[in-house]
Order: sequence, then C-alpha cells, then structure tokens
Amino acid sequence: MHLCPGALNRALRKARKDTISVPTVNAVIATSATDPLTISTIERRELGPKDVRIDIKFAGICHSDIHTARNEWKGTKYPVVPGHEIAGVVAEVGSEVTLHNVGDRVGVGCFVDSCGECAPCKNGDEQYCEKGVVQTYNSKTYEGEFTHGGYSQQVVVTEKFVLKIPEGIELDVAAPLLCAGITLYAPLKKWGAGPGRKVAIIGMGGLGHVGVKIAHALGAEVTVLSQTTSKEEDGKRFGADHYYATKDNKQLFTDLAGQFDLILNTVSVNLPLDDYIGLLAIDGALVELGVPENPLQVAAFALLTNRRSLSGSMVGGIALTQEMLDFCAEHEIAAEIETISADQVNEAYDRAVSSDVRYRFVIDTATLANA
Repeated sequence: MHLCPGALNRALRKARKDTISVPTVNAVIATSATDPLTISTIERRELGPKDVRIDIKFAGICHSDIHTARNEWKGTKYPVVPGHEIAGVVAEVGSEVTLHNVGDRVGVGCFVDSCGECAPCKNGDEQYCEKGVVQTYNSKTYEGEFTHGGYSQQVVVTEKFVLKIPEGIELDVAAPLLCAGITLYAPLKKWGAGPGRKVAIIGMGGLGHVGVKIAHALGAEVTVLSQTTSKEEDGKRFGADHYYATKDNKQLFTDLAGQFDLILNTVSVNLPLDDYIGLLAIDGALVELGVPENPLQVAAFALLTNRRSLSGSMVGGIALTQEMLDFCAEHEIAAEIETISADQVNEAYDRAVSSDVRYRFVIDTATLANA
C-alpha cells in the first residue's frame, strides 16, 4: 500500500504515540457549556519528523472561542482548549523539518492540517479543504483525535501550518492577526481594495479595527459604519476617512446610497441587510464575516439593482496568511490589545460579550507556568 507523505507522517505520529509518553502542559480548559473555564493539564502529541513544537507566548481571545466554549454553535466536544491566535517561539523541530528552526518567532492560526491533495489545498485555499480542514481546536484530526488550541504552554503543529512572524511585530500584538488579521485581509485582497476603491467596514471591534488599518494601508478610501460614534477618534487614528453612526439614522442610508465598492460586515448580529446592500455601487459586494444567530434575509431586488453581490469569507490559506503578516510588518500594523493572565479568561469572556474591550484580549501564557 502506498501512503502519501501526509498520510505517512500521520501514521508515524500514531506509531510514536503508541510507544512514547506524550508531554503534559498546563492549559485553560472548557469542561462544559455552563461551567467556568479552569486551568488544568493536557497532553500534547510527541514530535513527529515533520512537526514543530512551539512554546506559546501569547494567545488571542477570538469571539469564536467564546461561542465554542459555551457551545453556542453546538458540536463542542468537551473538554476543549480554545485559542487559534497563537504566537510563540520554536522550541523543537522534527528530524525532517526544513521550514523552521529552534528559536524562530512563529504563529499558528485557525487550522493545523488539511489533505493537501484536493483542488482548494493545491490552490492555497486550505481553509476550504474538501476533505475537511482540521481546525486548531475542537476539531477531529484525520487520526480521529480532537485538537486543543492555544490557551496553553505548548502546541505541536505540522511545519507547513506554522507561520513566520516577521521582525517588527511584537508577539503579543501579532497573535490576533492570526485570525482577525487574515479574516479581514483575505476579502480585502479578493475584492480588490486599493487606490480608487471605497470600502466600508461595519463594526469596529476586534475584527473591524484591524480591517480599518489594513484597508487604509492598501490605499482604499475607508468608512466605518458603527452603531455610535464612541470609537470615532480611534477609527480616524487607525486610518478611517469617514465614520458614521447607524443607530436610529435612516437618513444615513439615503445619503450614502450607491457609494461603496466593498462592504465588510464584521458583526455577528442580524442587520437589515437590504439597507446596507443599498449602499453598494454597481457591481459592489457585501461580504459577511461575522456569524449571526439567525439566517440572513435579503430581498432579491436589493441584489438585482446595480448587479450587487452578497458573499462570505472565512480566513485565508497559509500562503495568504504569511503574506498578511509580512504586509502588516511592512506597514507597522498590529492589533490593539489588552493583555490578561490565564486566570482572567472567564472575566475576559464576559467583557468581550459586553463589548468591553479595545480591541482584543490576549493571554500571557507565561502565567500558566505556576498554575
């Protein structure tokens, strides 16, 4: 029987695990949908020939972590360690690793494996792997185990799915770029944000504030559409050319009708999409990035008029994520963060749900050492 390199590597990993004890590390763990997260230990797999062991220094808190820990999207398998915004330093490499060296500054994003053989994988869109991409946490591996994420001291990841964090970006502010950064960079590149293009970003939270910075650096004319003007000063500082409050402001949708080439919706609530689609110019697109609780509703004529599009986007492939990190380093783009200790995660979750953070919580995983 012939095994492809990926399958062979996975088989070797399984064989090693059967004969060698696996390392134990401290981690922040969700044990049920209702109980607080606690600090305990988990086992990481033994290093395989193509694997990289990373000492995690910082882990960003994404709203997806909260949805998963609280089983709001259903399907959470407990216990689970959230976290897919991981920044750290290479501690050890497998015997066949060529892409990374001990001491390298690296990151891990939303997924840690894919089949490598389907058309999306070959095109650099591993996130859309036809076999099913292996998410960084709460995801079944091809060997049938479940992954644990970055709220921990270490992680072991196949070298292809480890990103290089360029000099010029500190690890703490780089961590959120592994999800928030690529989530915004991917559609901005896909839909051609740049000079002469008008881009609107709905919401200026953990996702939106990074999007404003990136869209501005790409050369687009950037507008923020937020419920209130409470973050207007920040928005202008991040690069927004215009900032509008949408709450109870129907006239705004008349005044701005037909103006934008691209609108990115970063909020996870059900908006009156017809109103926002009406802001698009001919051939404009509104791209959903957040995940509302209820199905989207839109009138056909909102799209038919001006040949508008409603689309969606989910992070980006490994090559594009590396491009994003390099772009952010070149343009001095970083997430705005509040650093917390591992024992503050539950409080941070509640504050994030209440939008009481500017703009992303990041866990200093050194606080796990003596937990």
